[in-house]
Amino acid sequence: MIDPVERSGQFPTLAGMTYLNTAAEGISPLAVGEALAEYFRHKQLGSPGREQHMAQWTALRELTAEFYGLTPDEIGICSCSSEAYNLAALALRLQPGDEVVINDLDFPAGRTPFLQASCPAETRMWSAREGALRAEDLAPLLTPRTRLVTVSLVSYFNGYTIDLPAVLETVRRHSGALLAVDVTQALGRIPLSLAGVDLIVSSTHKWICGPHGGGLVGIPSARADELRSPAGGWFNLEDPFGPGADQVAVSKPGAASYMVGMPNFPAIYGIRAALEYIRGVGVEAIDRTARPLVHACLEGLRKLPVEVLTPTADESLAGILAFRHSRMAEIHAALAEQKIHVMHSAGRVRIALHAYNTPEDVERFLSALASVL
Repeated sequence: MIDPVERSGQFPTLAGMTYLNTAAEGISPLAVGEALAEYFRHKQLGSPGREQHMAQWTALRELTAEFYGLTPDEIGICSCSSEAYNLAALALRLQPGDEVVINDLDFPAGRTPFLQASCPAETRMWSAREGALRAEDLAPLLTPRTRLVTVSLVSYFNGYTIDLPAVLETVRRHSGALLAVDVTQALGRIPLSLAGVDLIVSSTHKWICGPHGGGLVGIPSARADELRSPAGGWFNLEDPFGPGADQVAVSKPGAASYMVGMPNFPAIYGIRAALEYIRGVGVEAIDRTARPLVHACLEGLRKLPVEVLTPTADESLAGILAFRHSRMAEIHAALAEQKIHVMHSAGRVRIALHAYNTPEDVERFLSALASVL
């Protein structure tokens, strides 16, 4: 766990605020800044520095594979989760009559490639009930024409955590569809068990406390051909400079096809350092530390005159809580004046609790919120 000495040493900016907005932007430990400086030292070497750059790239794929439960060869690194989903949409080569199941608790990145007018597939909406996506509501949406079901493990909107085994079982029983899972709001915050998932995607600037500019893609080798993206580029191609390269382009299989151009090495250095830091603390320890804070905050919210949007069953909780109130803009502004940072967007106020938060953070937030109300 992150003790007070570690907290002040690696996260010095937290001393001046109550930060409850990791679901938007994680606070990076100083180790990430040191990694970015290391990138610059290697960049100053010119082309010989690429050996160190590629070593970082390899190390990040190995680390991501550990977190995803895959092998390094099943990991790709692109620029962001939006790019990953657009490349996946290309890989599916959707045709008229195909169907894609999206849902109303997901961040736009995972659903909007399939809502473009140019997408030939029909989208079917898996709608939440009482803030929860239930497997029994998914089953009637699945048909032999369903090509993809896409969902977040933890919802960006209200923090609801899906019952992944139940979702997997439902998809496999009722269709031949692939299952894509966005773990952006889970990676680094709760333990992951992703066996059976066909496409895993995460951004890098939230709970793992890394920099922007990364999209961590996992595709099991069994799905490498089905999810091979036909994007143009060079880093993603089998032989971009060899004989016949000016006649035909052939993508590498699986996750490697999502790395279309020169890797974003500054981000890779920082993400590698962030994941190493998270691994050193331990995701299980992070969850043990932060989960009581989530329960305390939820208990406090339920005593106040707000509409709690997060389902309250323990198995449905991760690090995010959300609520509505008629004066949300005023609440957000009043909290910000006191350097209490939460999110106000998409029609709700969102609180996010990580391992660097403290019981005092929760008490200060609830007290300030009660005063505003």
